[in-house]
Amino acid sequence: MPRLRLALAQTNPVVGAFARNTAGIVDAVRSAAARGADLVAVGEMAISGYPIEDLASRPSFLRAARAAVVTLAARLADEGLGDVAVVVGHPDGPFEPRAVDVSTAPTAIAKNCASVLQHGRVVATTAKYHLPNYSVFDEYRVFIPGDDLLVARIADVDVAIIICEDLWRDGGPVARVLDADAGLLLVVNASPWVADKDEVRLPLVTRRATESDTIVAYVNIVGGQDDLVFDGDSVVVDEQGTILARAPQFEPHLLVVDVDPAPATDPVETDHVQRIVLDTPNTTPGELPGRPALPLDIAAPLDDTAAIWDALVLGTRDYVQKNGFRSVVLGLSGGIDSAVCAAIAVDAIGPSNVFGVSMPSRWSSDHSRSDADDVAARLGLQYRTEPIADLVAPFDEQLALTGLAAENIQARVRALILMGLSNLDGHLVLTTGNKTELAVGYSTIYGDSVGGFAPIKDVPKTMVWELARWRNAVAASRGETGPIPENSITKPPSAELRDGQEDQDSLPPYEVLDAILDLYVTQAQGAADIVARGFDAATVAEVTRLVDRSEWKRRQGAIGPKISGMAFGRDRRLPITYRP
Repeated sequence: MPRLRLALAQTNPVVGAFARNTAGIVDAVRSAAARGADLVAVGEMAISGYPIEDLASRPSFLRAARAAVVTLAARLADEGLGDVAVVVGHPDGPFEPRAVDVSTAPTAIAKNCASVLQHGRVVATTAKYHLPNYSVFDEYRVFIPGDDLLVARIADVDVAIIICEDLWRDGGPVARVLDADAGLLLVVNASPWVADKDEVRLPLVTRRATESDTIVAYVNIVGGQDDLVFDGDSVVVDEQGTILARAPQFEPHLLVVDVDPAPATDPVETDHVQRIVLDTPNTTPGELPGRPALPLDIAAPLDDTAAIWDALVLGTRDYVQKNGFRSVVLGLSGGIDSAVCAAIAVDAIGPSNVFGVSMPSRWSSDHSRSDADDVAARLGLQYRTEPIADLVAPFDEQLALTGLAAENIQARVRALILMGLSNLDGHLVLTTGNKTELAVGYSTIYGDSVGGFAPIKDVPKTMVWELARWRNAVAASRGETGPIPENSITKPPSAELRDGQEDQDSLPPYEVLDAILDLYVTQAQGAADIVARGFDAATVAEVTRLVDRSEWKRRQGAIGPKISGMAFGRDRRLPITYRP
């Protein structure tokens, strides 16, 4: 008979919103208690949101976080939930500054912690040991590492508690789990999603379970935070690697599961292991009296394209809503990029809150105008047309603009229109550039690059087409009209800033371009290495030149959801002034 009823609360915190985040945790504990849970866990930094970046250096922020944990414990008791044991992630501090190596300069004053709450008080706290300092993470700069493994005994089960990166790395707390003879390893996480993440995350959880002969419960936060997206995907795996429960991706969820870990034994004193004993609110050891067995709760993982779409939608929705915007505005050109961005926005916040603007110029084709009208009608969004020819003409005439200068002024006039509407009505401007364009600088600075959020910033051009076809197929399966006009998908891409212009006039085919960019940007291959793979040397030289010279533009661009292992932004930090 199962020994422990465990609840994993997949919450969506907002950085710094302590009262809001705490209220969400209380709601989750209330629901878990109603379902008979003995132990409830929420994610890493669920109290404060994640990542907190340099807020970790503010003593006032850390004191507020510590107070929020104490307040949460008291509120749970006040609401009759104090008997339930709750594990919650949060920052803690301020502590005495840690000095880095031999430097005497003060640095981190915070710790990345998980606390156990019961009976209205903080029973114990543990701090993260392995502090990631790669990709989007800079935890070693802002946190002080912990050193102990926390083991909590409840319902005759020893539960080892660790935090995110401590699961991923050998050594440290995870190496002590076997010595501590724990029956359940509980991991609280704030693990950002990228494509193919599940190909490494679930195998890791499974491997840790089998190698330590321990049930592993992995709880992750969900939601968008600036350019990061957290997918949840919380999971419980038994000692043989079998999935016992799994939460859906990209949505809040309370995962409740009965588990039967090995019973606790008399502990052997082990260095760096902190042990506590908790009350069991609902059971006597080894029993779950009066509670019917729970149905299986195992969500199927999403396929790759569906996961990418859901990540983009969630990242866009949370950026809009968490930053207090009610609506968004974007230019609709009739092209594939703006159509996909509009569909993402409508899926995120609804058609009544999405405002599209067609801004035809003297060079705009009839099909571009009709395709823009079509996508607006398909999506049911708010729509208007603002021709720009009469606005562009004074610039051309006064400055005698020709060539590229005349092309770019069109994009900048469109930007003025969008920003004017943003200021007038409070919309957030969405910029519609894709990763391929940003890589090679095919966006006009202060023109089509203008905006506060970029939904497809990390989506290569070839994937934009894939997403469009996928979203139309989903609509067809529901008996709905596809949101993306077929002509927007099939016609040759063009900025239409001069007569007869097409993207491939000055760029290689997008299939070739994206393959080169993947090697150069994502895999950090040099030009010679890329040529050795069979690509044309002149093409590679031109593409890498365009990427290098466009770094200054990317530094000024809007953020957007990170879906790849190497997104432009904090993933990739290269100098602007650089001569290879």
